[in-house]
Amino acid sequence: MLTADEKKFIAFWEANRLKRKKTFRNLAIGLPLGSIITIAILINFYSGWYKRADMVIRSGSSLLLLLVIAALLIVVFITIFSARHQWDINEQRYREFLAKKDQP
Repeated sequence: MLTADEKKFIAFWEANRLKRKKTFRNLAIGLPLGSIITIAILINFYSGWYKRADMVIRSGSSLLLLLVIAALLIVVFITIFSARHQWDINEQRYREFLAKKDQP
């Protein structure tokens, strides 16, 4: 027997499961998390608490470009990963409710 909330979720997920799988929609989900993590990493690099790392960063301009590229890759990875993970969680929940519904 399903509760009212479970029935609402099944109806919602049946209507929206394909929309939620699209990439552009998912960018809004994980983008803030990826940005916050990247900003925290960059603040850590530029705070100067580790003198040797600070010297290495300031020694070459190509390293700065590498840090920017790495930061962008971190944001993209976290954005895509968190969106797909959230979709998988909802899909698993949907399938569990359907299996529960089909039981006598």
